[in-house]
Amino acid sequence: MIQAIAFYIFAIVVLVSGAMTIASRNPVHSVLWLILAFFNAAGLMVLVGAEFIAMLLVIVYVGAVAVLFLFVVMMLEIDFAQLRAGFVRYFGIGLVLAVALVAEILIAVGAWSAGGVDLARRGAPVDPTIPNIQAIGNLLYTRYLFVFEGAGLVLLVAMIGAIVLTHRQRQGVRPQNIAAQIARRPQDATRNMRPEIGQGVQL
Repeated sequence: MIQAIAFYIFAIVVLVSGAMTIASRNPVHSVLWLILAFFNAAGLMVLVGAEFIAMLLVIVYVGAVAVLFLFVVMMLEIDFAQLRAGFVRYFGIGLVLAVALVAEILIAVGAWSAGGVDLARRGAPVDPTIPNIQAIGNLLYTRYLFVFEGAGLVLLVAMIGAIVLTHRQRQGVRPQNIAAQIARRPQDATRNMRPEIGQGVQL
C-alpha cells in the first residue's frame, strides 16, 4: 500500500512538473521544474528496484545537465521575446514531432496491453538474486566491454572537437610561460623592506 501511494505521488509530480516545464514562460522556472521532474523520476526508479538508473538521474541529469541549463539561461543574455516570435515558423515541424510522439505512446500502450515481456528471452538475462548495479557492471565490463570503450572514445572525440571549435586566437593576450613560473625563485618574487613610520611601502 505504501509503495502504491509513493508511486502515485511520484508519478503525479513528474507529470505536473513536466507540464510546467513546457508551460512556464520564465526559462529559469522551466529548468527548476525540470529538476523537480528528474528527482521524482529517480524516486520512481528506486521503487522499481533500478537504483543505478535513479543515481544516474540525480548525478548526471540533475547535477550536470539541468545545472548547466540553468547557468546558461541565467548567464547568457538571450532575447526570449525574439525566440517566441519565431514560433509560427517552426509550428509545422513541431506538429509533426507531436504526432510522432503520440503515435509512439499509442504503440507503447498497445504493446503493454498485449501482455508482459518475457524476461527469460532477453538478449542479456540477469540473475534476479544479484543487485542491478552489479548486473550492469558485469555486463558492461565483460560482454559489452568493447561497446563501452567505444562510447568512451566517441565522448573523448566530441570533447576534443568542442575544444578545437571554440578555441580562438585572441590578440593582445599575454601567454602563460609555465617554465618561467616554475624557475622563479622566492627571492626574485618577494622583497623584504623596513619602511619608516608614516612612509608606507614604495612599489
